[in-house]
Amino acid sequence: MATMSPNEVFKQWVAAINAHDVAAMSGLMAADHVFVDALGNRVEGARSMEVGWRGYFTMCPDYWIRVDHVMADGDTLLCAGEAGGTIDGELWRIPAAWKAVIRDGSVVEWRVFADNKPVYEILGRRR
Repeated sequence: MATMSPNEVFKQWVAAINAHDVAAMSGLMAADHVFVDALGNRVEGARSMEVGWRGYFTMCPDYWIRVDHVMADGDTLLCAGEAGGTIDGELWRIPAAWKAVIRDGSVVEWRVFADNKPVYEILGRRR
């Protein structure tokens, strides 16, 4: 079976995020997957990220990303668009960018670049 191109993997990855399909995401993540959030916090390992994504989708049950632009250089894709959803009944929407590194049909790295101030403000109002 031929390995999917990085662009094909990326499209499936974004679709899985938007579907909140952690099983599909897990199937696309490399075992040594690295997630880096907008503050530089790192989570290493696909199993850890499965838990992380499930928690995030619980906190933000309608989370979505929209990719408007993609630039690719080999196995690295840089993408720009928007992200949004609802947390504690409050809508949020922010410009966002992502870096995806895809090797041998798997997402090795997913890095987020965004000003998450609206999200942090919502979370700060939690009691």
